Amino acid sequence: MNLNFREGNTKDLKQLREVALASYGVFEKELTKENWEIFFKNLDSEDSYTHILKISKCFVCEMDDKIVGVAYFVPSGNPTEIFEASWSYLRMVGVHPDYQGNGIGHQLTQLCIEFAKQSNEQVIALHTSEFMNSARYVYEKLGFKKIKELQPLFGKKYWLYQMMLS
Repeated sequence: MNLNFREGNTKDLKQLREVALASYGVFEKELTKENWEIFFKNLDSEDSYTHILKISKCFVCEMDDKIVGVAYFVPSGNPTEIFEASWSYLRMVGVHPDYQGNGIGHQLTQLCIEFAKQSNEQVIALHTSEFMNSARYVYEKLGFKKIKELQPLFGKKYWLYQMMLS
């Protein structure tokens, strides 16, 4: 498999959205109809992608000039209800279902960790859910530690993970 990893940008917006819809679309059956509609609305919003591209470093995996995986690294200084201002964090790591199982999510996450270290970040964090088993496996294998359970989202359990970088 001929995979190419590079930085993503606004020219990739359409494909970034398509990869997210495909990769997270597999979770539709895991959520109630109402929760899926909310989840999907967030995924389908072009504003979500323009916003995340403004505040993050986007890494993509391509095969034959088609984006098949993506991860967003958000540097410290961008706090949310979940992430502290002093933390960097990962968002929306996704791999198209046709390409899962090839180490793409692992490599994209590793690129984010390496970039965080090069940027002198102290902490990198992420959140993930009970229905994202393969993602949790990748994160734990790379050294992320579950630090607490979050308030449920979309009717499901979510956890906050963290890795100390220094």
